[in-house]
Amino acid sequence: MAFHAIVPNTVGHLGSLLEAFLPWLGLAVPVLLPLAVLRRSATALVFLLLPAAVWANLFGGLLLSGDRGVRDITGLQHNVSDENSAPARTAEALVQAAPELIALEELTSSALPLYEAALAPDYPYHAVEGTVGLWSKYPLSHVRLVDIKPKGIEEGWSRGLRADARTPWGEIAVYVAHLPSVRVRLSGFDSGWRDESAGLLGAAIAAEKLDKVILLGDFNSTVDDRGLAPVTSQMSPQARDFAFSWPAVFPVSRIDHIMTRSATVTDIRTLPATGSDHLPIAAGIKLAS
Repeated sequence: MAFHAIVPNTVGHLGSLLEAFLPWLGLAVPVLLPLAVLRRSATALVFLLLPAAVWANLFGGLLLSGDRGVRDITGLQHNVSDENSAPARTAEALVQAAPELIALEELTSSALPLYEAALAPDYPYHAVEGTVGLWSKYPLSHVRLVDIKPKGIEEGWSRGLRADARTPWGEIAVYVAHLPSVRVRLSGFDSGWRDESAGLLGAAIAAEKLDKVILLGDFNSTVDDRGLAPVTSQMSPQARDFAFSWPAVFPVSRIDHIMTRSATVTDIRTLPATGSDHLPIAAGIKLAS
């Protein structure tokens, strides 16, 4: 846990695989504790304090609640799943959270009109590029595709967009992205396309001329994964919350993210399950300096 960055990625991307589930390494402590007690080994108990202390240092604060600052707006991120059988009900559930910005991924041609109809009364502005979309209470302009397609994927794959949102705090660049999926194979953790797409997204954000940026999306890994470094290295420090979003039936990892540049994410929380295999996440965002 303490030295995950030195685990190499050269063989099967083992470093990234480890980092995708880093908090769960702490389970070694309760597993080994009964064995140490059964052996009546004081030495074993003392040595168990080390991984326990490391876990507490890295993740213990995530268990504590408290005031983390006043939010100006709320952003909502949700991979709605292309197999979602109830898009209208999903959209209605998202509206109940009352966010100012909603980012959706895995929009299908058949479900898109249902999302548009359900969200239109509360979100008069929206933009869609390929299978990702953005709904906003603020006017949107300069909408364009963000090309994050890896070279090995066929044409027509479109999972990135950018728009200007005109807010009371000025113009803000809002990005929505859905990075390629990863797979665990016999050869290891296959994240090549995801990493390439993260590099393209990072380059787009680096070239962004507006100071304030809000990025919402499904990145198919956690912020600890070094494969996302081209993106995470450019964003403001994140609020530290577990808010596991995948899989919805038993969440073990947060692969959905809301990040900012020159703004502050005050808190992140999950919302109740919809018809998707992901849970929606909502984040408070402070835009004022």
